[in-house]
Amino acid sequence: QVQLVESGGGLVQAGGSLRLSCAASGRPISTAHMGWFRQAAGKEREFVAAIRSSGGITYYGDAVKGRFTISRDNAKNTMYLQMNSLKPEDTAVYYCAANTLLSGPADSRFYDTWGQGTQVTVSS
Repeated sequence: QVQLVESGGGLVQAGGSLRLSCAASGRPISTAHMGWFRQAAGKEREFVAAIRSSGGITYYGDAVKGRFTISRDNAKNTMYLQMNSLKPEDTAVYYCAANTLLSGPADSRFYDTWGQGTQVTVSS
């Protein structure tokens, strides 16, 4: 069973950047699709980005395309989310997740392990 711990959240002004990290233990992340999701207050959980177990194919939600980049370092067993050109509407709790079923990389229903989340707040 994999355990996930996010870090890197915080407060940033609009137009700024943050890099989130998701450190995994208990299982190599190379054996799972890995994803980022977010949930803003009063809203449903939203898909942000995912990267396949092979590491070669990535997926992005429409709201973040061109601004966010997902990556993974298998040697460090860590996944990252580089967030640039941040907007106030990016404010949310960001969760990393592992999909060991290797199905539906953009579908939260297939993710079986979740981190505790990290808060990202973008001020205008």
